[in-house]
Amino acid sequence: MAAKTTKTEPRSPERIREHYLIERELAARLRTADRDERRRSYSVLYDELFRRVSDHPLLTRKADAESLRIGVAERLRLLGPYLRSDANYLEIGPGDCTLAIAVACRVKNVYAVDVSEEIAAGVHLPKNTILVISDGSSIPVLEGSIDVAYSDQLMEHLHPDDAAEQLRNIYRALAPGGVYICITPNRLSGPHDVSRHFDEVATGFHLKEYTVRELSEIFRATGFRRLRVLAGARGFHVSCPTILIEFVESLLANLPGRLGRILGRGLPLRGVLGIKLVAIKHR
Repeated sequence: MAAKTTKTEPRSPERIREHYLIERELAARLRTADRDERRRSYSVLYDELFRRVSDHPLLTRKADAESLRIGVAERLRLLGPYLRSDANYLEIGPGDCTLAIAVACRVKNVYAVDVSEEIAAGVHLPKNTILVISDGSSIPVLEGSIDVAYSDQLMEHLHPDDAAEQLRNIYRALAPGGVYICITPNRLSGPHDVSRHFDEVATGFHLKEYTVRELSEIFRATGFRRLRVLAGARGFHVSCPTILIEFVESLLANLPGRLGRILGRGLPLRGVLGIKLVAIKHR
């Protein structure tokens, strides 16, 4: 018998606004916290968010089996060319670990690093998969041990200072020739957190949204030299030089008013602007 698929119901405007107010309140505490306070706060504040917003999409989507299956299949198509049976795979911000579990049967070991245990509560992990709780920037694995690192909708959730520190830690964790695939929404078509319903700039847990140009500068400053962007959607992508996407960004940024944001959210630019940056550590 096929597994039953449960569709999540759309949330009311009142519930979205309540979510927005809670998330903005908690995010403000992260934005104004110093480094040491943030180390203690990421896990606490995300756990509080998921407790107070019980219908948060990251929680309710676990009930939609069909959407989960499609999402995992799309990400596996993207990751497939980089996975090997002898590889160590690192996923930062794995959420409910559905992708990490699917990858586990294709690689040697999986390390799932997150700031909260709440979202993966009750999930049964394969023997070669380890869930590790981080302070928001640390990557607690052996230096030079990771062949493929991956994050999806993660970097924008970090304070910019912590994002730069985390990237340095990811770089150290990668083996020579290792690859980091970083997916994050483009600032020019944002905001992309719950504040998109209310604000022009992200004020929720997207502490900073980036452009390809901004992200590339941070990656190169960290030590990455080989950078490419995967343009496309639904797991089917074409590798592009970063300079091409940066040119599109410059055109949109110079358009008047909100026109650039509106165009960036539509097809085909949505598939071009959604940042999927592939960075390879030098050998």
